[in-house]
Formats: sequence, C-alpha cells, structure tokens
Amino acid sequence: MSAHILPKVVIIGAGFGGLSSAKTLAGAAVDIVLIDQRNHHLFQPLLYQVATASLSPADIAAPIRSVLSEQKNLTVVLGKVTAIDCAARTVAIDNGEHAIDISYDYLILATGARHAYFGHDDWEAFAPGLKTIEDATAIRHRLLMAFERAEMTTEAAERDRMLTIVIIGGGPTGVEMAGSIAELARAALAKDFRRIDPRKTKILLVEAGPRLLATFPEDLSAAAIAALHRLGVEVRVNARVNDCDAAGVTIGDQRVGAGTIIWAAGVQASPAAQWLDVEADRAGRVKVAPDYSVPGHDNVFVIGDTAALTDAKGIVVPGVGPAAKQAGKYAARVIIARLQGQAAPGPFIYKNYGNLATIGRRAAVVDFGWIKLRGPLAWWLWGIAHIFFLIDFRNRVAVAFNWLWSFLTYKRGARLITGTSPTGPKL
Repeated sequence: MSAHILPKVVIIGAGFGGLSSAKTLAGAAVDIVLIDQRNHHLFQPLLYQVATASLSPADIAAPIRSVLSEQKNLTVVLGKVTAIDCAARTVAIDNGEHAIDISYDYLILATGARHAYFGHDDWEAFAPGLKTIEDATAIRHRLLMAFERAEMTTEAAERDRMLTIVIIGGGPTGVEMAGSIAELARAALAKDFRRIDPRKTKILLVEAGPRLLATFPEDLSAAAIAALHRLGVEVRVNARVNDCDAAGVTIGDQRVGAGTIIWAAGVQASPAAQWLDVEADRAGRVKVAPDYSVPGHDNVFVIGDTAALTDAKGIVVPGVGPAAKQAGKYAARVIIARLQGQAAPGPFIYKNYGNLATIGRRAAVVDFGWIKLRGPLAWWLWGIAHIFFLIDFRNRVAVAFNWLWSFLTYKRGARLITGTSPTGPKL
C-alpha cells in the first residue's frame, strides 16, 4: 500500500514573512519546502550596525536549518529561483551546479526587495544600498578604507573628500546610518589615527522630500533632525541627487566630493511579478487579493515587501518586518483553512505596533500612535525591542553584550576591513 501523499507547500524566501509562514504550518498535515538563495535568516533592522562596525554579521543572522531544525514537516533547499510555471505548478531553481524543478500544491512567495535607483542603476556601483550581509560588509569596507586613505594622503583636498560621507535617503535606514557613522567617527575612531582627526568627518544626510522620517509625526521628525545636528550631521531636505560617481555626488547644482556614498532612498520588489506574469505596481510589487493570493492563481500567495495590499481597514500595508510576519502567518492560516475544509479567516488587518528609529547613543524616536517618545527612554525601548525580536538566544546575548560594551567604552569591536573594494584603488 502506498503512503499517503501530503499536500506540498513551497515557500520562497526565509525572511520575516517566509519564516512566519513556515512556523505557522508546523502543525499542519503538509510537506513544506523552504527555498532561499542564502543559508541564513537575517535580522535586517540591524544591518546598518554591521555596516558601521557595531556588530558582526553572525550577531544578526542565524542558519535557516538551525532555526527550523525541530520542524519535522519541513525541508530546506538552497538555491536561486529562476522561473515559476503556474500551469504546471513548479518552481525552477538553480543550485549553482544544475537546475531543479520543485512541484507545489500551494506556493508562498516572500522574496523581499532590493534597493531602487529610480532609473539610475549605474549609481549602484558608487552608492551601495543595504539589504544583505554582503551589502553591509561592503559598506563597512568602504567606510573604514576611506579613513585609511585619508590618513595616508598628503593632499588636503583628497583628505577632505575621503572624510566626507554622503547618505542618500532620510527614512529610518538613512537616519540610523547617519547617527551611527557620526558616533563611529567621533568616538570609536577618534584616537586611532595620527595624521587625521576623524572627529572632523563631514556627514551629509540628503532627503528629496520635505522632511526626514516621513512616516513619523512631524514633531518626531524634527526631534530626529535635532539629534542628528547634535552629532554633527548636516541634514538637507528638499534636496535631490542629480548625479553620482566614484568621486562624489551632485545635489541640485552643487557638486560634493565624497569618499563614501550610501544609498537608502528606495526599494524595488523582487522579480516575483515577472515570474508569475501578473500585474505589479510601480515598485514591482504584485497586486494581490485581500487574502494575499494572486488573482487568477488562488493557490499562490505573495507576502511582505513583494506584495501590494490595502487591508480591510483601508491601511496600505507597509514593507516592514512586522507586516511581513503578520502576512506570513495569515497566508498560512488561509492554506490550513482550505485544507481542512473550513471557512477562510477573517479579512487581513494590519496591526501597527509602532514605528521606531534610533539616532546614535541614547537618542531615538518612537511612535506608538497613542504615545510618542523621544530621547533616552525611546532609545532603551528601541534596544529592548530589537533584542527581543532577534531570532535566537545566542544572538540576543551577543548583541546585548556588544551594545553594553560599546555604551560603556565608546569602542566598536567589529572594525575589520575584509574583502576587496569594488571601486577605487587598492592599498
């Protein structure tokens, strides 16, 4: 007698949304295949701390197999998705050696997003974004090498350029990056060099819109600017970058030489819409049905940064980690209800638990809707929240210890220059 074949649920992406779906399906009578092109789950909100030498990559990442090792109905597959055939119900992946087709009964795409350069993709070589560990370590390399080159040059103009850092984009990533770089230069590196004074580093945060942190209330945006000014960061709003190259940026009509440029201005969804051959919005996000299924393919779900959805209360679901986790759990519950012949869960409603952003030591802004906080208390709440949501206990202990050590000593232990710079001369 042949064994009963369970329905197969394929999940693409092991970020917040994908893991949430997988864990919700842990007790269901299904076989789960989780596909990701990397072997680790990444806590993206703290990537900027890897980029600015506060944390090491292992502090904010954990192997997918280890995270889900107790889940017996799940198999992890390492590979890059190249195509999806909805008619045949297969996913084509490339594992680096050969192509593999994986069949599915239900499919959940949680493939996230990458940075968008608004038609200037050539800028990526000069202004890297921040979405992966590779991005973070590349930015760390550029930052630290800029100080090394400033130390070695004998030309004052080149030294000034190397000690100028431009961050493009005034959202949470740009604000947090600016504050962290300011503390790196003015505290952690202050006594490390002999010919330069890192405290004289010029940090410029550029935002095309009228204010920083556009999703926060205006008074918290103003508080963030004030905190950045105290750290010595120059903030420019209503300022558009018109050009970007290896030597610097052009802001409006002004040319600014810079040794390091960081992009935090926009995101573009993964190619999910192209794989599925369905309608997408301007950012490439799939326009999904209210239950996160794809119109015309009710066994395919798209969640997280890859989905465009307005919930049952008329709220546009944002591309943030908590929203992806909620969507992942919801899509899994829809699948479970279908398999059990039960009514679908009620319409998806996004629960906003608050917006948080930190601006260096003991400065942060927090918006819980019913209360707004700024300053040291907001900073402590930000730290507690981020430690709590790290994926495993070892990461929580490591991050808490590193933050405490940095807080007490003003030192950063991850100031390692590794790999090679993608641009510029090598020393």
